[in-house]
Amino acid sequence: MRIFKVSDQPSIKRSVDSGTKEQQAAVKNIIKSVRKDGDQALKAYSLAFDGVLLENFTVTEEEKREAYKEVDDTVLGVIREAADNIRIYHEKQLRTSWMTTDENGSILGQKVTPLDSVGLYVPGGTAAYPSSVLMNVIPAKVAGVKRIVIATPPDKKTGKLPPAVLVAAQEAGAKEMYKVGGAQAIAALAYGTETIASVDKITGPGNIYVALAKREVFGDVDIDMIAGPSEIAILADATAKPNEVAADLLSQAEHDQLSCSVLVTPSEALAEAVADEVEKQLNALPRQEIARQSIENYGAIYVTETMEEAVQTVNRLAPEHLEIITENALSLIGQIRHAGAIFIGRFSPEPVGDYFAGPNHVLPTNGTARFSSPLSVEDFQKKSSIVFYSEKALKENGEKIAAFARLEGLEAHARAIEARLKG
Repeated sequence: MRIFKVSDQPSIKRSVDSGTKEQQAAVKNIIKSVRKDGDQALKAYSLAFDGVLLENFTVTEEEKREAYKEVDDTVLGVIREAADNIRIYHEKQLRTSWMTTDENGSILGQKVTPLDSVGLYVPGGTAAYPSSVLMNVIPAKVAGVKRIVIATPPDKKTGKLPPAVLVAAQEAGAKEMYKVGGAQAIAALAYGTETIASVDKITGPGNIYVALAKREVFGDVDIDMIAGPSEIAILADATAKPNEVAADLLSQAEHDQLSCSVLVTPSEALAEAVADEVEKQLNALPRQEIARQSIENYGAIYVTETMEEAVQTVNRLAPEHLEIITENALSLIGQIRHAGAIFIGRFSPEPVGDYFAGPNHVLPTNGTARFSSPLSVEDFQKKSSIVFYSEKALKENGEKIAAFARLEGLEAHARAIEARLKG
């Protein structure tokens, strides 16, 4: 793992993958076809891309029941406990409507309303991501969303969804599920088909075709974000254990060849020890090839002169995940301005947040933590302003409002006020 001085201008930014022209064209054609031919297009694409011929996309009640029989009791217990942790955490984010009354009788406020419907895309096929289901469904349920739809590609061999995904969905409170994946699933969620009714917002990760489709339908529906490859920055001093730091760096590197793993430290000794440890642990990883490409292309260790400079470097990186493994880790929280999720101390490795602690693991990537936040209950609510002006309030402020309208050249606005003042 390469070691640099911090003066080398560290960055986690990778070029945003907008896809090739061929991929962009393919996604546009898929969306156009689904809008035109509905279920027939979904069947054709499921056969072409997933290798599954399906007559019915809807997950049946029998399939839901069977999923519980295929999930080990221990795993079921873990899913339920994780769901409880995630629910308790997100319930603290819940906001309610409010109103205030002024002395002149006017009332101002904000009405908080849950979205009517949301669609969660879960990547799948040969893999299963029950944690992604919990992290997306639970905040939507807490927000009060009535209709939550899950779409994920079926297994090529069975034509069914992974049992753990079905169980996690039911434990989280989702009832409507479809065996559809890829860009065609995003199109179905956005515009609807004979079987799948459209939703108001789409969340969840996916491959480049899913990402391009989400970008294409945005505006007709809302989306959560266009998430990039995973990333971690570790802020550590000489008290950190090299084998633990190396293991945490590799926990993200194994995700994707484009994943980014960075250590920032004022300790040259720790930097050298971690570099050696990363190489040692890489050789024993099942996903060694992926992790090695990630470390070689996007992994780095930056050595600073001071801890203050290290903190400044982390804020410049604005990482998706930040671990602080220092002697007084809690004392540094106030100095961190830009990070998607912050993990404090050696007993809080990033996987704790991925699966179990409670905070959401859908986080801003590629430096967007400078202005973005983790997925939350608020992402599934919308807000309406409330204005009730009393007669007294309008008389007090009407002439000022009319003058402001004329300042902008909007005479009809001014007259709408004055019609009431004259009356």
